[in-house]
Parts: sequence; C-alpha cells; structure tokens
Amino acid sequence: MAYLPSNITLLGIFLVLILFFTNQIIILGFGASNSTDSAGFLECLTVELQSSNSATGHLIYTPNNSSYSTLIQVENQRPAATFPEKPLLIFTPFYEHEIRSAIHCSKKLGVEIRLRSGGHDYEGLSSASQVPFFVVDLRNLRTVTIAADEKTAWVQVGATLGQLYHTLAQKSRTLAFTAGVCPTVGVGGHFSGGRYSMMSRKHALAADNIVDARVMNADGRILNRRSMGEDLFWAIRGGGGTSFGIVLAFKVNLITVPETVTVFNVTRTTEQNATQLLHRWQYIADKIDDNLSTRIFLKSVTSPTTGKRVISASFTTLYLGGVEDLLPLMKEQFPELGLVEKDCTEMSWIESVLFFARLHNKPLDVLLDTTPPTRQFYKGKSDFVQEPIPVDGLQGIWRFMHEEDELNMELQFSPYRQNEQLFGIRNPVPASIR
Repeated sequence: MAYLPSNITLLGIFLVLILFFTNQIIILGFGASNSTDSAGFLECLTVELQSSNSATGHLIYTPNNSSYSTLIQVENQRPAATFPEKPLLIFTPFYEHEIRSAIHCSKKLGVEIRLRSGGHDYEGLSSASQVPFFVVDLRNLRTVTIAADEKTAWVQVGATLGQLYHTLAQKSRTLAFTAGVCPTVGVGGHFSGGRYSMMSRKHALAADNIVDARVMNADGRILNRRSMGEDLFWAIRGGGGTSFGIVLAFKVNLITVPETVTVFNVTRTTEQNATQLLHRWQYIADKIDDNLSTRIFLKSVTSPTTGKRVISASFTTLYLGGVEDLLPLMKEQFPELGLVEKDCTEMSWIESVLFFARLHNKPLDVLLDTTPPTRQFYKGKSDFVQEPIPVDGLQGIWRFMHEEDELNMELQFSPYRQNEQLFGIRNPVPASIR
C-alpha cells in the first residue's frame, strides 16, 4: 500500500486492466515453525473446539476432504503455482467464539492465519503461501441487521454484497449502500479494502461509510470502535485489514436514493469515434453532476462491417434520478455521446444492482447466490490516472490490446471526484493505492 503525498493532483479516473486466462484476506502471523505438521494442528484445533462444546464435522476441511478444493477456488491461479504451501486446513466457524480456538492453535504451533470472508477471490492470496498456514473462512458469519429508522446496518463479514443488497431491498425501496457491483464478493475483504461503487462520486467509498466494527484481537478479545481506538479503526477501513486483527462485523451508514434511477449502456467503436469520446470523457468525468457516474469498458473485437479489429467502448451509467433530468444534463455536459431517450431505462435502485451485475433478467433472489454464475480465470491490475491520456496514447493502448486474442483483455475506466475529494470524503485521512 502506498500513501499519496498531499501535493499530488489526481485526475479522478481509476483504471482496471483485466487479462482473462483459458475477499477478505487478512494475515495474522505468529511466526511459522518448520516442524509444524497438519496432523498436529488438526489435533490442536479439534481438541480446542471440543472443549468449547463445538462440533467439528462441518467446521474443518483438510486436503483429504472433497469440499477442500471448492473452498479455495480463485480467479488468478498464478499465486497457487508460485507459492509452495497450500492451507493445512480450512476452518469455517459458525460462531465468533469458535475463532478463539483457531487463534490459540495458531499461537501455540506457530502457524499463520489467513482469513477469507467467503466471497470470490481475485488474487488467491488467502490460499497460497511460502510458510505453513491455514485459512479461517468466515462465510458462515453472514447475518445482516438493518435499522431502517437509524439508516444503519450491522453486517457480518461473511455476508456477500448480494446478500446485503437483497436484505436492504426487503426493508425499503430507497435505502441503499455504496459498494461494488459484483454480488458474490465478500463484505469483509470488500469493505476493509476501501472499495468503489457506481454511487461513490456522490456517496464515497464503502469504507467511508463504516461507523463501527467488531474486531477480535490476538488475545481473543472482541473490540468495538471505542475499545480498539481510532488508530486501529482507521487502519481496518482501507488498509486491507492485514495483521490488525480479525474483523467480525461492520456497522455502516446507509444512504437514501430516489425511488427511480436511470441506467444506460451505450456502446461505440473506434469506427464510431470511440477514441475521441473517451478522450473527451476524461476531462468531464470527475466534474460532471455527482448524481451521474459513467464507467467505460473497453475490449478489442472484430468489426462486423470491415472484419478488422476495433475497440468497443461501452459507456455504462447510473443516474440517481429520472430520465427527464438526465437527458438535458447529458446534452449540456457530454453532448458528444449523443444520448437519446430510447437508450435509457428507469428502474429502482435494487433493479439497477441486477442491471450492473448483468443479472437484469433474473429474479431478485439471484443476489443470494454465493458463487459467480460463470468462472473465468484472469489477472486484474489497477492504477490511478494523474493526467488525461492523449489521443495518441489511447491509440497506443488500442494497439497493445489488439495484440491479444479477441475478448481476451478488458480495460475499465472509472471516475472518482475531483482532486482532494477523491478519498476521505467523510474521513480526512491519507489516501491509499492498492
């Protein structure tokens, strides 16, 4: 993690590069021992759980268990091929007190703890290591409690974003939370890493809306914001949570959204002026109305008219309001896109969640699924743009993308707010890049 000097000016655009191949990750280390063996650790954990009257049958998965491999599936398989160690076992507690047994055995035998909140795992760093370790997978701690009158929620870290959004939809049409578009990501890793939303330009990152937390420390004590202190509370919101303790649940402020929002997904190719559109977008993306957020998804495809490779740019947008307000806004601030009413669809916020997750023809209960509908292997890399990329620079990127097989690479542009409003909208703390 790198801290941004206060004198750096950011354009407010976030780049994500994804290469397609054929969650919460917390590391709590107590010093690994070369003499450690999986049988000894399994025995320790079993004894500790039995002493606290916890059944072990559905809590512990060793490499000999058929479910072991399904619990460590990841999108990027490079770390698994690079690091020699695999988890000695995977521990899936149902209750907070059971986690103390894992901490005890970790300290006693010198085995590193790595945590997952049970959602999808892009990098696979919780499943591979150079030292002996085991995984505590918190997927069973997934209770979401909404206090609609206070506009707050307590969310256990094993819940997925989809489960959080689904629970909100059962309570209110206008209560929402500013977090990611992938419903299968785990709350623990997502919130503790900062995390961007289609509503972040107006409502900040997920971490900016955390107001309390429950954290278990290395002594097995459970701390809240007051007892952990503001330094630790700051560290678990955007620093990834590494080595700070085991986050069990977050309390978050909810946001109020209009009953009707508007979405559109307009695609242009480089044969249709996409390069110039993207170049222009860079100059207005961080300054346009905060109710509007447009992400651009770029792929190299074959033109159906010429048969040549072109770049396809999809301008994917959420507007917190109706189409009658959106159209004049776009005409004033981004007329080059040529948006018309038939491009737009009005819906509720929860329906927009399905839209951006590419599930808009599915029932709402699809948000309760905990695994992605399809699995692809890929590597993602992200960075911030500090100056607008010139046209010749964009054209150079297109040439690079054309070198890959068709649809084998995706580049995403996401807008933030301007300069000093990029991070810490509610909490004036140093910005960080992951």
